[in-house]
Parts: sequence; structure tokens; C-alpha cells
Amino acid sequence: MMSQPLLHDPLDLALSWAGDGQPAALATVIATWGSSPRPAGSMMAVGGGGRIEGSVSGGCVEASVFDAAMTAMQDGRHRLLSYGVTSDLAWSVGLACGGELDVLVQSVGPGGTLPLATLRAATDLRRRRKPALLATRLSDMHHVLVARTDGNDLADQAGGPIDPRLAPLLEQALRDGRSRRVTGPDDEAWFLHLLTAPHRLLIVGAGHIAQVLAPLAATMGFAVTVIDPRTQLATPDRFPGITLVTEWPDEALETLAIDTHTAIVTLTHDAKLDDPTLRTALGSPAFYIGALGSRRTQASRLDRLAAAGFGPDRTARIHGPVGLAIGAVGAPEIALSILAEIVAVRRDAPLGRHPGWT
Repeated sequence: MMSQPLLHDPLDLALSWAGDGQPAALATVIATWGSSPRPAGSMMAVGGGGRIEGSVSGGCVEASVFDAAMTAMQDGRHRLLSYGVTSDLAWSVGLACGGELDVLVQSVGPGGTLPLATLRAATDLRRRRKPALLATRLSDMHHVLVARTDGNDLADQAGGPIDPRLAPLLEQALRDGRSRRVTGPDDEAWFLHLLTAPHRLLIVGAGHIAQVLAPLAATMGFAVTVIDPRTQLATPDRFPGITLVTEWPDEALETLAIDTHTAIVTLTHDAKLDDPTLRTALGSPAFYIGALGSRRTQASRLDRLAAAGFGPDRTARIHGPVGLAIGAVGAPEIALSILAEIVAVRRDAPLGRHPGWT
């Protein structure tokens, strides 16, 4: 199963608008200096009707970028914009400090500099959770979309050859996991835009905590899937806009291509559902595995996993009791504590290692 497009993702929205024949533009941060509020690779989509999604600076320069995007949609020419965000200006819009940033603005689709086919291929790779790199030569907006083959080689998704002088720079950007502007062959400036799949949260159990956690995580940019074979619980009415899977969790996880951008949380309190989920999750590269339950429940769970051959070195990956120890009461607070712990682990923050449970 492939992930659904995120409803507010700039790349998906720009493609959707352009695919429907509407004017669309995409603004991308291509370089920063100092304490710029948004890193290279951050995007903002602008629609012909004036809708904006995403951000390139947190508010400092969006109005100027919006104007450039509207003009680009009219004349089809790209814009390379440079801004110095002073500390006074940053403070006036609620930011802590200033910095400098360069922004590339492109019109999407026919008549623009970002071809619809390239954007469609890029979003398709992301939905299949395959890291991609969109390399753009800044002098003429020549685009090369690359991804790894099953043999781990780089391949141009349009089928053309990759310049061997550019290939090492592409490899480095993929290894580092970071978008960047580089000097490529013939001293040409390129922007290497890393397009990884969004972080994903797989929630096993469609109970009342999941009803809060799923939309909250989606608001934080996670692609959320709720898994529960109990079809009376896993319904679109209870989870509007959320991907639902009604297979048995361990079977569903086998088909969902779990990667290092995936978090898994079990919320059922039912060993028939939780235990197979955890056994499958522990064999995956998921960056977070959590299980709802008290200390006593967690101890019993670990005993059952030990009997199944999972030693302490493996079960130590399970966060249980799940969430940060904030004294949560009720589904909303429990969901908040779980998502906070997931973010802490994702960011390698101290709370991710020491959630406060004694």
C-alpha cells in the first residue's frame, strides 16, 4: 500500500493545482547563512487564486516571495531571490533571530520552468517511500530527478545518463540527507533538493486515543495510517482524512515498507493484536516503537516477547509505558504525550531517552 498525499504538503499541492489546469508555483529555499529560520529544501506552494501552503522563512519574506510567485505564473520565468532577514525584522514577526536566505521560485507545468512530469515523478517516488533527489542547474533550470535502483545505483528517472562529474555530489547529498547548493561541472551552480518521504506514524488500534493522536500527528506533518481489523472502529467517520487499514496488524506491517522514517504505536491493550505487531516492528528499522499500557502490562508484554525469543537488547527499543511522563489524564493528554515522545526520539532530544518514568 502506498501512502496518500499529505493534504497540506507544498509539493503535492503544487502538483494537484497544476494537474487540474490551475496556475501554480513552488518556492524553495536553496541556501541559508546565519540563523535563517527555515533550512534549505523548505518549500512554499502558491496557487493562482492566492492560496499559500508551506513556508520559506516563517513569515519574514513570504509576502515578497508570494509576489514573485504570482509574477512567475504569469510570465513563466523563474526567480532567484536573496534576502537578508535582520534581527529586528525577525523579532517583529515572532522569530528569535535573523539570517540570510536564497529562494528559487518556479512556475509549475506548461509554460513554467518546473515540468509537470518531473513533479509527478518526484511525488510518486515519495509516495512509494523511495528517497529522490531533484537536481536543478540554476543557470537554465535544467532538472535531473534521480533515485536509487534496487541495486543501489543512481538512475535518472527520465532514462538519460547522469553526468559522471555530477554523480559524486548527488551521492554525497543522499548520504548526508540534506538539500544543498553546490558548484557542479563547468563551475555551474546546482541545487540538490532531497525529497524524502514524510515521517510516518502507523497506529495500531482505532480507539479513542487514536482518534486524537491521528489528526494531531497529521497536523505535525506525519503521514498517518490507522490499522485495526475491527471494522466497527476503523471507519472513515471516526477518522476523517486518515488512511485506514483493516487487516491484521502484523500482516499489514509486512506490506507497508517500514523504513527509518516510520514510527509504530500500539494502542489496543489486546495481546492478540499488540504482540504480533511488536514482533514485526522489532524486526524492522522503524525509528520509534511504542506500546500503550501500565508498567505491569509492559512487564507482562516483555515476558511474552522473551518467550518468543526476543531478548532484552531487542525489546529495549519498545517505549513503554508509551509517551512522556507528563501526568496525562484522558485521551487528548495521552495522545499529546505520545506524539511529544515520538518527536523527541526523532530529534534525538534527551527526553526521547529519559521520558520521566521511574
